[in-house]
Amino acid sequence: MGAIFGVIFHFIGGFASGSFYIPYKKVRGWSWESYWITGGVFSWLIVPPLAAFLTIPDFTSIIAESASSVLFWTYFMGVLWGIGGLTYGLGVRYLGISLGSSIILGLCSVFGSLIPSVYYYFNKTAGKDTIYDLISTNWGQMVLLGLAVCVLGIVICGKAGDSKDKDLAGKVNTENQEFDIVKGLTFSIISGLLSACFSFGIEAGSAMSNIANEIWVANNPGQGEFLYRNNVVYVVILWGGLTTNLLWCMYLNFKNKTFGDYTNPQTPLLKNYVFCAVAGTTWFLQFFFYGMGESRLGNGPSSWILHMAFIILVANSWGLILKEWKGVSKKTLTTIVIGILTIVASVLIVGYGNSLKG
Repeated sequence: MGAIFGVIFHFIGGFASGSFYIPYKKVRGWSWESYWITGGVFSWLIVPPLAAFLTIPDFTSIIAESASSVLFWTYFMGVLWGIGGLTYGLGVRYLGISLGSSIILGLCSVFGSLIPSVYYYFNKTAGKDTIYDLISTNWGQMVLLGLAVCVLGIVICGKAGDSKDKDLAGKVNTENQEFDIVKGLTFSIISGLLSACFSFGIEAGSAMSNIANEIWVANNPGQGEFLYRNNVVYVVILWGGLTTNLLWCMYLNFKNKTFGDYTNPQTPLLKNYVFCAVAGTTWFLQFFFYGMGESRLGNGPSSWILHMAFIILVANSWGLILKEWKGVSKKTLTTIVIGILTIVASVLIVGYGNSLKG
């Protein structure tokens, strides 16, 4: 029963992540950097500590009393992830929600699954799988096969993007006028690599989540794992993400002379701030529910890649609803569907591999 709830929690988180960019499309008269960082303030600064406050008593003490090395590596992974999150926004901007999310999250699934196992190979920790475990066991080899299939799906999606670029040459796609395959793929690859650092950040900050869990278990005997244990870790990781995105967006505001966006009376200011707040809050909910899902399914590749798969499915559903593939040939549309299904198949293979572990 716990596993079923874990899948449901991951789906809710995936729906939130796959949908968060939609409100940004309703922002009017603001540059990308202005609405991105406005939403980001809610995503990375306001909502995470609020969620921790509501779910973990005295969470600030857990952070304050943590080892400096734990805080540093958790924050540093957040900084690297922040670059991934920043380029995620750019990747989606130039490729659209459907294609951009498929490529970014496919790569994120692969590296988010592998990075922790490599870390634990050099830093042995009880109960944590290492890259050697993946290579030397039947279940691990199945997981690696699933990750390889995921890469294949990403390649197919990339091919679909190239075909879309050719199909739309000389045409105007009113649903995605900024489509640029070169810029989009570049940002997407960078994002896919660095976004995986969020998974590693959760691992780096596990000492904090363990303390939150111990407090919960002591006060609630027999209730099982603490659903919200990771909320305290998110606070520190997202400080790192805020640092990266704030510096870049302020630079762009300065370069493009767009600081006036935030107070421009010629734009619907109240609506813009509301849409950004909704987008930012929705974005954070993905990890709020990820933590709940992970507490039911456990750590390792299965939770991370399941979460990513749901995001890919939801994002592509939005892509179809928003007509991002309008005007392309039947061959191109078939290619992107095959690519998406290949990524989904990779998730099923990884899930089967983890089931063999027992």
